Amino acid sequence: MRAQTRHQLKQDRFSKATLQVAEQTVHWSVEHKNKLIASSVALLLIIAAAFGAWYYIEQQDTKASVDFSKAVEVLDAPVRSAGTPSQPGSLSFASSAERATEARKLFQAVIDRYPHTRAADFAHYFLGVTAAELGDNAQSERELKAVASYHDADLSSLGKIALASLYSKTNRTPQAIEIYKHLIQRPTRTVGKSEAEIQLAETYRTAGLTAEAKKQYEQVQKEAPQSEAAQLASSKLQDLK
Repeated sequence: MRAQTRHQLKQDRFSKATLQVAEQTVHWSVEHKNKLIASSVALLLIIAAAFGAWYYIEQQDTKASVDFSKAVEVLDAPVRSAGTPSQPGSLSFASSAERATEARKLFQAVIDRYPHTRAADFAHYFLGVTAAELGDNAQSERELKAVASYHDADLSSLGKIALASLYSKTNRTPQAIEIYKHLIQRPTRTVGKSEAEIQLAETYRTAGLTAEAKKQYEQVQKEAPQSEAAQLASSKLQDLK
């Protein structure tokens, strides 16, 4: 019902704008009648095309969002304990690999069917994440690089931090460090400064760069001493002693 109301409001605004254009041209002199008719026909064709394109995109976005939600639901489903049978009417998987495989297919379907939608952009991110979980590092890197290049800073930063994690896990520490430092300098709503700092410290620790890791954890404590990130940093520092 709300979608219908929103659709009607958009049509009303569209009609109002069209009427305003007509009112402004009603005083056109009689000798320009033929030109006016030709121009009006052209305007109506443009309006019809624009409205048709808007409606098509609106429909595609709606369908893509529905399919994307189903894929996310699969990715969020629980993994059953070994030997536990599935329950009728309850979505679950025997392993995380089985779950990632199914989700990966659904995210790919969103991209294939609705390539120019917002949902498809996010599907590329999750395709990269599930590919990494399944050990397909090559595809994961391709997808995450594509997401990292998006103009949308919030989505781009998600791609970057996932890409940095992939680099860290595949022994490409310098590339991971470079990305984390970039994210620290340019935090977004999806990847905050503290999160990037913690991940950078973890990368240092994993690579055996203990002094750098300690320095980074201490930086987190100094910047936001009452935060959860600071508490985590304190715990990590204790482990390094």
